[in-house]
Amino acid sequence: MRASFLIFLLTFHFISFSQEDNPIETSIVINEHIEGSLLLPENANSDYLAIIIAGSGPTDRDGNQNFLKSNNLKKLAQALTKEGIATFRYDKRIVKQIRKGNVDKNIMFDDFVTDASSVVDYFHNQAQFKSIYIIGHSQGSLVGMLALSEKVNGFISLAGAGQTIDEVITEQIQKMAPGLTEDAQKTFEILKKGETTTDYPPALASVFNIDTQPFISNWMQYKPKEIISEVEIPILIVNGTKDLQVSVEEANQLKEANTNAELKIIENMNHALFIIEGDDLENSKSYNESFRSISSELVEAISSFIKK
Repeated sequence: MRASFLIFLLTFHFISFSQEDNPIETSIVINEHIEGSLLLPENANSDYLAIIIAGSGPTDRDGNQNFLKSNNLKKLAQALTKEGIATFRYDKRIVKQIRKGNVDKNIMFDDFVTDASSVVDYFHNQAQFKSIYIIGHSQGSLVGMLALSEKVNGFISLAGAGQTIDEVITEQIQKMAPGLTEDAQKTFEILKKGETTTDYPPALASVFNIDTQPFISNWMQYKPKEIISEVEIPILIVNGTKDLQVSVEEANQLKEANTNAELKIIENMNHALFIIEGDDLENSKSYNESFRSISSELVEAISSFIKK
C-alpha cells in the first residue's frame, strides 16, 4: 500500500476541480501562472495572512488531484479563517497548464519557488495585512523555505522533509524494496551531475521517468536542514505520527537544524492532515475521503503560533 504513495510523490495526474460555494472566498489572479483563493473572516478584517503552499504533483488550491480528493487545504484555510486568520491558497502552475492542455515538460522545482515568491510579493505590495506567514505542506515546506524573505513574518512546515528528496526516496525504497536500493542510489548519482539516464530497473520507472528526471535533479540540490538553519523568523514544524510519506524523524531533523523553531508532533495525524485511528488501509483511503475533518489540534497549533 505504501508503494502507491511513492508514485504520487513524483508523478503528474490530471486534476478534477470541485468547489463548494463560499461567500467570503475571492478568486485572485497573481500572474499568468498563478490563481488562487483569498479567504477572509466574516468581518472581512484580519491582521494576519497565511499563504498555503501545496505539496507534490499537480495539486490544486484545495489540496486535490485527480482521484485524490480530500479538500484538506481548503479545510485548513476555512478553519484558520474561523480563527480570524486570512488565508490564500493557490493552484500550482501545472494545474493551469493541464486545464489548458498545454503542459510545460520543462517545468522545474525552481518554478514553484518563483511562484511562491510572487504570491508573497503580491500581498506585500497590497499592504492589506500587517503580518504574512507561509504554510508549506510536504514539498511545499521546502518551496516555502526558499521563498522566505524580509516580507514574511513566520514560517510553518507541515510534513516537510529534513533530508534531500533523493535521501527521502532512497529511504522509502529501502523499506519497501531493499533489493532496489543500490540501483536507486546509482541513478541519483547520475542525476546529481545534471545528466539523465534510462539505465535503471523497470520497477523504478515510476520514480525515474525520463521526463521528470531534470525536475528531480533540480529538486534534490536543495538541503532543507541547511536552509532552515539560516531562517531567523519564527518557525513552527508540524508532523503527524501516522504520516506514511514523511516520518516524524524528518521533523526532528528540521528542529535539530534550527533549535529556535517550535516542534509540534500530533498523535495519529497523517499526511493528509486527518486523524487516523485505524491501520494503513484506513490511512491510505483517507486521501480520497473529503468527508473527513482535519486535525483540530493542528488548527489550534497554527493559530496560536500566528497570533502570538
